Amino acid sequence: MKTVLDKISENYPESDRELLFSAYRYAEEMHEGQKRASGEPYFTHPCAVAEILINLGMDTPSVAAAFLHDVIEDTSATCEDVRKFFGTEILTLVDGVTKLDKIQFASHEEEDAENFRKIFVAMANDVRVIIIKLADRLHNMRSLNFLSEERQQRIAKETLEIFTPLAGRLGISQIKCELEDLCLKYLDPESYEYLVTNIHQKIEERKNFVESVVVQLKQLLKESGVVGEVFGRPKHFYSIYKKMKKQDKTLDQIYDLSAVRVIVGTIDECYEILGKIHKQWKPVPGRIKDYIATPKRNLYQSLHTTVVTNFGQYCEIQIRTQEMHRMAEFGIAAHWRYKEQKTSETGFDQRLSWIRDVMDWQGSLNDSKEFVDSLKTDLYSNELLVFTPHGKVISLPLEATPVDFAYAIHSEVGNKCVGAKVNSRIVPLNSALHTGDVVEILTSPNTKGPSWDWLKFVKSGSAKAKIRAFFKREMKEENARTGRAMLEAEAKKRGYSLADILTEESFNRLSNKLVFSSVNEMMASIGYGAVSVNSVLFKLIDYYKKEIPKPIVDTSGGRGVRSPAGSVTVKGLSGLLIRFAHCCNPVPGDEIVGFVSRGRGVIIHRSDCPNVSCEDSERLQPAQWTGEQSEFIVGLKIIAEDDSGLVAFISQEIASLKLSMTGINGRINRDKNAEFDIRIKFNKRSDIDLLVKRIKKDKRVIDVFRTTN
Repeated sequence: MKTVLDKISENYPESDRELLFSAYRYAEEMHEGQKRASGEPYFTHPCAVAEILINLGMDTPSVAAAFLHDVIEDTSATCEDVRKFFGTEILTLVDGVTKLDKIQFASHEEEDAENFRKIFVAMANDVRVIIIKLADRLHNMRSLNFLSEERQQRIAKETLEIFTPLAGRLGISQIKCELEDLCLKYLDPESYEYLVTNIHQKIEERKNFVESVVVQLKQLLKESGVVGEVFGRPKHFYSIYKKMKKQDKTLDQIYDLSAVRVIVGTIDECYEILGKIHKQWKPVPGRIKDYIATPKRNLYQSLHTTVVTNFGQYCEIQIRTQEMHRMAEFGIAAHWRYKEQKTSETGFDQRLSWIRDVMDWQGSLNDSKEFVDSLKTDLYSNELLVFTPHGKVISLPLEATPVDFAYAIHSEVGNKCVGAKVNSRIVPLNSALHTGDVVEILTSPNTKGPSWDWLKFVKSGSAKAKIRAFFKREMKEENARTGRAMLEAEAKKRGYSLADILTEESFNRLSNKLVFSSVNEMMASIGYGAVSVNSVLFKLIDYYKKEIPKPIVDTSGGRGVRSPAGSVTVKGLSGLLIRFAHCCNPVPGDEIVGFVSRGRGVIIHRSDCPNVSCEDSERLQPAQWTGEQSEFIVGLKIIAEDDSGLVAFISQEIASLKLSMTGINGRINRDKNAEFDIRIKFNKRSDIDLLVKRIKKDKRVIDVFRTTN
């Protein structure tokens, strides 16, 4: 722990240290007693994340947020606590990184998609959110060996698909390269171990060669009167792995395991030194890349050339200015690291323009999975550089079309597009563009808008989203009518009335998750296909079961009220509306308690229901079952090893207790185990426990527990 405190003292002014030390102490206290999978104190994780950000040169609020980034999610600390002690700015950063852990999702995929979308929304307001998230993921990847193999694979795959290209897009090569190598370690361990062993040997073999090239380049700089530095650096494992896979080569056939970098003062000196290098050594055709004149999408700038040296060996040389080198290493983080040196605000804004563009089109996608799929398309796409007739460079995904180009210029250019010229020749709108093409878009004010068919061939997530947004906006009322009809029909099919389950309260809860501004917008999204009927309906039904159960009016004057399964008396209360909670589904024989709700009477819960365990004790009233008890139905979930004889075994146990099974549903879960949801008719509470006990005795059974009806 001493290391991170020392680094704070070394890197931050005295005026900022007290805030950082306070965040350190608060997080240490809140995480006290918690352990990581490795057995280490949990607090080592936020310290490691903070240290990564310090090494990147991030500002004081970012480092404070790193210490605090898990306190809301994993401790008793609240948003208000963080705001009170550390201010709104730090709370915004912490909240942006915090997962949506309070919402139940249908799958890991849905949860991850929702979390990524939340992070991007926060990132649009403050890009520091994603830098903190990248540091968090980097430390988690460094300690991934303590998790199960299944989780290692899932997390590494997710990291490679989303976080490493994100780091690359933001230009933070330090984090990107380490993340890629760690992902390779878990996704293809054999290849990783092979590369670790053999590349080290080959780099040692080439060490003298690289050193000789460095010496000659230093002499070349001296003779040219150019002040600069030259050094060699090994390429990271994943980049070599990708090259071997893509080019179908063995390690022996990969010559550029190391690259030599030349750092000079000005752009003119970059080109001057490139010319002199080519005069001294022969360049390899097709291996000269000018990223200064045409920067990469993440604004990376450098001159790359591969030459054949006097020894007949290939050597890759990269030439850049000191400013370009800083931006290549630290990317967007250089804005904070070198702020005192007036890092270009224009460059910073250009890097943020991609994020703003993503947020512009993400608003048209209510389905988070669709958002993540579109994001992956933009992150993964290799770069294609084309030009406007005025010489402006436009970056697009490989195989992009004139329609992608039109929407990259402006939404209205895309919507009014009727044709295109490439290199002065008219081409079909679905033609694939190539690097260096000059593209001109033909528009007409009389066109009705884009065609649905364009979605079949456009490549960029931005273009797809803008086309969908047009149809969503132009056909909103028709889509809303269609969506309402679809939702009503599906609700009716499942035995519910839309008027009952779609209330102001349930819509407000739903809109917090799916980001709808109105019921009409939600209906339009369903009709348009941006969100599925079931994704909305299942949540509404769930809210209805838990929060809006069918009321039972107590007219007994306190003597008791009958439920579908028996009678209940709530001590000291009469003439109130009584509801039976669907979150725990109490049945005769369960210990129960009445919760006095505001304006909704009394809700009867099981005493052990987690939804009342933290409620105000003054609003809880003793309750008990009284009078005659009739038959009642209870739901059980059984998780067991996948075995064809399980259904027969379960049926036999139910029949042996003379019970009736009213329904059964079975499936295989993601852990490859069998899951059964069973509804059984009981006469007495003790039979539930007896049946559960009997089923649990079977060695194939992993767990049995009650569910809601």
